[in-house]
Amino acid sequence: MAGSTTKTVFEIFQTMDYGPSSSSFSTAQSWLEQQGGSLGLFLEGKFSRPADRQTRSVTDSTGRVVCSLICAVEEDVSGCASSAAKSFKGWSELSCHQRAQPLLRLANALQRHSQCVTELCELSQSPCSPASLVRLAQFYASWAQLRDTLIQDWVPRGVVAVVASDDCSLYSLWLKVLPALALGNTVVVVPGMPTAPSSLLLAQLFGEAGLPAGVLNVITGSDVSLGAKVAQNSNTAYVTFTGTRQDGEALCRQTAGWGVPVSVSLPLDSVCPYIIFESADIDSAVDGVMEAVFKKRKECQWVLYVQESVLESVVARLRLRLAGMKNIALQSEAHRALVDTAVQEAAGQGATIIQPCSPPPSGALYPPTLLCGVAPACPAVVCPAPGPVLPLLTFRGPGEGVTLGNHSPHGQAASIWTEDLTLALETMKSLCVGCVWVNSHSVSDPSLSISGRKSSGNCTDGGREGLYQFLRPSDSSPLPRSSPTTLDYAGFGVAAAKASVPEGFDPSSIPRSYSHFVAGRGCKADSGCSRAVLSPEGAVLAHCPDGGRKDVRNAVEAAIKAQAGWMKKSPSARAQSLYSLAGLVAQKKQPLAASIQTQTGVSLEQANQEVELSVSKLYEWAARCDKDVCGVPLLPQSGSALSISDPVGVIGVVLPDSKPLLPLISLLGAAVAMGNAVVMVPSEKYPLPALEFIQTLQSSDIPGGLVSIITGSRDQLTHAVANHSVIQAVWYWGSMEGCQFLQHTCSSPLKRLWLHCEGEDEKASEGKLWTLPHPSLMEDMWRQAVAWKSVWIPTA
Repeated sequence: MAGSTTKTVFEIFQTMDYGPSSSSFSTAQSWLEQQGGSLGLFLEGKFSRPADRQTRSVTDSTGRVVCSLICAVEEDVSGCASSAAKSFKGWSELSCHQRAQPLLRLANALQRHSQCVTELCELSQSPCSPASLVRLAQFYASWAQLRDTLIQDWVPRGVVAVVASDDCSLYSLWLKVLPALALGNTVVVVPGMPTAPSSLLLAQLFGEAGLPAGVLNVITGSDVSLGAKVAQNSNTAYVTFTGTRQDGEALCRQTAGWGVPVSVSLPLDSVCPYIIFESADIDSAVDGVMEAVFKKRKECQWVLYVQESVLESVVARLRLRLAGMKNIALQSEAHRALVDTAVQEAAGQGATIIQPCSPPPSGALYPPTLLCGVAPACPAVVCPAPGPVLPLLTFRGPGEGVTLGNHSPHGQAASIWTEDLTLALETMKSLCVGCVWVNSHSVSDPSLSISGRKSSGNCTDGGREGLYQFLRPSDSSPLPRSSPTTLDYAGFGVAAAKASVPEGFDPSSIPRSYSHFVAGRGCKADSGCSRAVLSPEGAVLAHCPDGGRKDVRNAVEAAIKAQAGWMKKSPSARAQSLYSLAGLVAQKKQPLAASIQTQTGVSLEQANQEVELSVSKLYEWAARCDKDVCGVPLLPQSGSALSISDPVGVIGVVLPDSKPLLPLISLLGAAVAMGNAVVMVPSEKYPLPALEFIQTLQSSDIPGGLVSIITGSRDQLTHAVANHSVIQAVWYWGSMEGCQFLQHTCSSPLKRLWLHCEGEDEKASEGKLWTLPHPSLMEDMWRQAVAWKSVWIPTA
């Protein structure tokens, strides 16, 4: 044809622009019109629109208003929690089959209305595949059917509040809602603004699927403070949060002291390593980088680590793939300012910037950006800005690559690329993250459990392991509900100990001076101070060290060194050490029993029974070392997966007064058997049995530093344990003030908390609880001592 020009296919693709969206959103808009453009609260199985409530608008990507949402007030929160509490008894007492049916019918409803769900998610800027929601409903329907068969002696918690921040995805939110319902809890959902319309639609579909009224409630508000109000309601038994670190910390602090346990998952602020080894298929690895990093919406930030021998090849391919790419839309101009600052700061520190085009002068747009040659301490690596920016670092050998991958304070997930299976498995074991994708990235399925590690969360979601956060052992007691006291968090536990005044001298009964156990040896307190150990009659039995912050720091430094080698020991080797320790405790039965009798005033027979139970517990934990429950989840797609339990790390244990020896040995066995190190604070009132036990530890082959026992003021040592950044978990038996302090303080740095209030009237029953042979109580201890890691290995 005259005047025509011949173009290659490559040139045609280079000049093509994005076409108009194929969706008209007509189905979603019809549903919104049915609701009058204003979505109410979902209470008692129907929509409720209370009068005189403030509203907030949900907008689409162009800024156009999609709908308005009601901001709930205290009255709405109270009504919602009361409705859930009234429905709990009937819902939890249904048979497993009866609870499974609404979830199965929800899966069918989602398939029928998939177009409406998809459009509504797109309109409200919270994209989510209906197929993934269908998979969630079907997976947890099967667990609802099998709960009593496969999870015996555990009971639902009650009313569960599921809270999300604005940036949280719909999938992450309902990954918590559906298992809570499946196990017999009732749920109050507090979604973020973008996920609120879709959550209200799913609640309506759930009601149509036959879910009893009041079992699922959805309330909306202006920010995460609404979730705190739900948590503070006396009917709420448990709170779980997913979203950003800032909102998670705020929720933990606002709920401290209310007697409700709170767990958080923080995937949105997590920094995940993407490691390319020289043995990788470079083209596939680079394709994965482009898919994972340079897209509009992502739930985590990535840092690319490349082995030096293949650096030039990787950078050349990335440069080619970036060429011709267009600017990517950010969520707001505020995010654009953060990205600009991060890129300029990295450039000022010597990084090379690779971009397909220059950033536009203004607006919420930014080009895909590769930062080469950044330092590990650069802010763009430690805390990447929210945008299409990828820092790139190099490493020489696999060991250095793992070290850099673990350098981040986060531990959500990692992607590793290598064709060497041995290297893949070794790297997978060494990375301190909740999920590892081998030659893949961002794969999700409810059968895969993910435990947030370090600052990425303190609970497990997905898989069988993720179910237990919504259950408790049938013979255990939850924290008593209360109102928080006025507490000076900075001054808690820092008051100086009262100095003892000499009251005379009796040469016939000179009290013995004990040492506490730090770094594998007996030593005095760093302060040089000691405190008197008293008998029930008030006589001075002995003197023990008055430990403090410096002693805890010394113990943690020793624990870090010892735990690294201990966790690498074979389970059978760990078992032999615990068997040996149990034998030594049995040989020391008489002095241990005598110390219990002298300190507490119980009969010698009762003291002997406590020692015998302690020996039995150690044997149980030794036997369990190599009976660890790991698995191979069955997946609905090609590939293989592993579910592996890892030790938590260094655990701080503050022990109760009710039994001075049995809890110490039971919890020590649980932690050490799973590969952890422990810093233990024995009963402040009855420390003598723990001090006698130190001699047994010194004679054992437990590595020095793996177990430390520090005597002193409970509150002072709790303060030191809570504020040490290396300690990953705190197990606490003590006052409600101590529980409140830990909930407030351990939100940053984030720790796993296992809290128990030991009031005067509870001590007798708590003492009996340690002697119960109930298997679920042992399993609860074991689950507190492990974190779960899932490994995804794709196949052709």
